This record gives sequence, C-alpha cells and structure tokens, in this order.
Amino acid sequence: MSESRAFTMTIGGRSVFGESVAIAIADPATGAAFAEAPGCSQAQLDAAVNAARAAFAGWAAMPFADRTALVAKIAEVIEANLDELKTLLTREQGKPHEVATGELQGAAYWAMSAAGFTDPDEDSGTAERQVRTRRLPLGVVGAIVPWNYPVLTALMKIVPALSAGNTLVLKPAPTTPLATLRLGELLQGLLPDGVLNIVSGGADLGPWMTAHPGFDKITFTGSTAVGKHIMRAAADRVQRFTLELGGNDAAIVLPDVDLEAVARKIFWGALLNSGQICVAAKRVYVHEDIYDRFLEAFVAIVKDTKMGPGDQPGVQLGPIQNKAQFDRVTRLAEEARAAGYRLIQGEAPEGPGYFFPVTLVDNPADDAEIVREEQFGPVLPILKFRDAEDVIARANGTAYGLAGSVWSADVAAAGAIADRLDCGTVWVNTIMDAPADQPLGGHKQSGFGIENGQLGLLEYTSLQTRVTVPAG
Repeated sequence: MSESRAFTMTIGGRSVFGESVAIAIADPATGAAFAEAPGCSQAQLDAAVNAARAAFAGWAAMPFADRTALVAKIAEVIEANLDELKTLLTREQGKPHEVATGELQGAAYWAMSAAGFTDPDEDSGTAERQVRTRRLPLGVVGAIVPWNYPVLTALMKIVPALSAGNTLVLKPAPTTPLATLRLGELLQGLLPDGVLNIVSGGADLGPWMTAHPGFDKITFTGSTAVGKHIMRAAADRVQRFTLELGGNDAAIVLPDVDLEAVARKIFWGALLNSGQICVAAKRVYVHEDIYDRFLEAFVAIVKDTKMGPGDQPGVQLGPIQNKAQFDRVTRLAEEARAAGYRLIQGEAPEGPGYFFPVTLVDNPADDAEIVREEQFGPVLPILKFRDAEDVIARANGTAYGLAGSVWSADVAAAGAIADRLDCGTVWVNTIMDAPADQPLGGHKQSGFGIENGQLGLLEYTSLQTRVTVPAG
C-alpha cells in the first residue's frame, strides 16, 4: 500500500481509530489496495449516535442565522485543502483530477448555499388570534452516501440537516471513504463537538445504522434495492427518511436540433464520470430523421475522448469505481452483443484496473436489459423514435422517474413533451443543471422526499403550529 498515513473517524469532535476490521481501499485505475480505512464497531456507532444526541440540544438552540453561518464556513475548509482532497478523491474514486476538483468545488458551493437559507418559522394571524408555525429539527440524522460523488453527496446532506438544527452521523461508501474521513478530520473544531460525526465500515455498518433506534431520520442516496430495505426498517419505528435512488433518465432529441452541439452536450450529460451519475442520461431517443447523423456525431466524440488513470494529463474519463460495478456493466454490454445488437466502442487502457470503453448500443429493443435497467457506467443505448406520442410512452415506460431532458430548437414543442415526462426533474435544452437552491426528488422507484433548496431544508424538520389568544 502506498498511502502510509492512518485515517480516522470523527466521533464527538475527536479523531478515533476503528475497533473493527480495517477496510482495504483500492485504486480503481489499478485494482490494487493503496490505503486502509477504519472499521467502525457497533459500540463506536453507539458512541457516535450518543455524541450527536448530546450535542443536539445546544446546536438546535443556536439561532438559525448563526448555525447557517457556521455551516457555510465548511466551504473555506474545503477550498483551503483542495489539492490534498482532490488527490485522495481521484485515487479512491477514479475520476480525473479535473472532475474531482469540480466535485470538491461543488461541495464547497453547497456549503456556502447554507447562507441563503431562510429561517422557516413564520408568524401570522391577528391580535385576537396569533399563529406561529415552527419548523423544529428532528434530532439525530443518519446519512448514508454513495461512491460516485462521495464528498458532494455528503455535503448535500450535511448542509440542510445541520442548518435545520439537527446533528448528524454520516457514513461514506466502503469503497470511497478517504476524502470524506479526511474532511471530517479537517472540520474538527469548526463545529461544536458531536454535531458532525463521520464513521466508516464494511457491509454491516449500513444495516446497523438503519436498524439503530437512536436515529430520528435516515437520508440515503444509492440503489433502489437498498432504499426498499431502508423503507422497511423505518416502518417499524415510523421513522423519517429521504431516499434518492436509481434513475433511468431519457434524453429525447427532436429533428430540428443543432445536431453536433446537442450531441456533445448529451455525450457529457450521459458519460461524465464514466456514466456514474444518478441524473445522467441513461437512454437517448433520437428522431428517426436524424438518427444516423446523430449517431455519427456521437461516435466522433467517443473516438476523440481520452480514457485513463485520473492522475494523468488530458484524461477525460476514468475507470468504473469498483469491481462489482465493472462486472455488472461488462455483463450488460455482453448481453447486448449476444442479443445481436451492434456495439460501437471507444478505447480503454489495457491491463489492470476497472476500465471499460465507452460503448454505444445501436437501437436496441425496448425490452433489452440495457434499456430497461440503469447501467451506471459508460454504456449507452441510442434508440430511434418516430413521433411525440411514441417517445413519451417509451420514456415513461420504466419503474424509475428521476430526471430527463428534451432537446429542440422549438422550445414550446420541447416543453410540451417535457411536461408529460413522469420524472422529478426535466430539462429543456440542458442537462444535469441542478444548483444547490433547486429541489431534487424522484418519482416512482427513484426515491422519496426532496433534497436541496429550501424545500430540502424542510425535509429535516417537523411542523409545530402554536395558536395563542389573549388571556381571559
């Protein structure tokens, strides 16, 4: 292993070594372990929950503006340590340095967005009957984040949860914990002890958290299958939860587009981070009148895009983050090939590491697995459609409903299609345009609840209405 430093968890404002089996962290560009992360024991999880509970009353009592000002200062810590965090993030996640820098700058931007939150308490009524509507923090929140954008997703949960007055125990994914653990170390002393606790562990830690009676809410970003388990666990305690789950987002391209410009935008809207983004386009429907020319333009971009280790100059796409996902993407592509579909592939480095070439699947059937299921990798089906009714039905014909996009020179025509897509976010002539103040939520099996913006803040509160009338 090349990373000699010891990483620690943050519990109650202190650095803590793990009591359970350490986790070997692999570099996806080589497949070889380069560092270890601490393994959290059940007793240490209890300690983290207890520390969060002990800190809750004081943190919740702090004025809203003072809390959000402290949360916003997380941005300064990220920016001051950008190079160190970028190097760690690329090494554990695989994304190119430029993309890792973008993730960290996005995380800093999310932290700064806390300063834009509005105190949600409201007063109304008359002198004879005064009504105060309060938004009270829930208590201790458990946050579970994925491996594709580990630091950014962590901030998407830290910022609203803490701003609303809750305390937090956060668990990064077992394959990408290092940059988040390091950020926890760097943040010690900024927030009161116990307000933000970060623990890491293997496959047992997530279920321990979802079954733990000390959490008042679980917020999870990840697969729909795991989200269903969290819902079941929460039901017994009537526990709050927010789930941002899988997506199978459709991009719809009408025949009047600026073909080359739109092809490039959709390429990066589908394949940034090697396709490992929940709101990336997973299916591209192209009108039959321009299908062949669009595919030709897309292929040219594929051939011109460099894939390789994220620390090498000029690399635009990195490896798939872990072997399990690499094997799944490989299987999906090979099943499409075996079914007789034409695969158009770019180049990927040979040798060790989880590199899979950008792969376009030429007009597969709607019932092909590569169309029905979220691939979460650099394999993209491109499909023909004939008219609006046809493509709307096909785009909506999935269990998922996270996001989608429509592309046309005729904004009104595109908007008419967009309004009929059954998904939480729909873009017209843009994609993955999701600033911190814009609510994000899924339809169907893509999730439950809202993240981001003022509505996302309210997800971390409970409503209390106080009615007061004069005495006598």
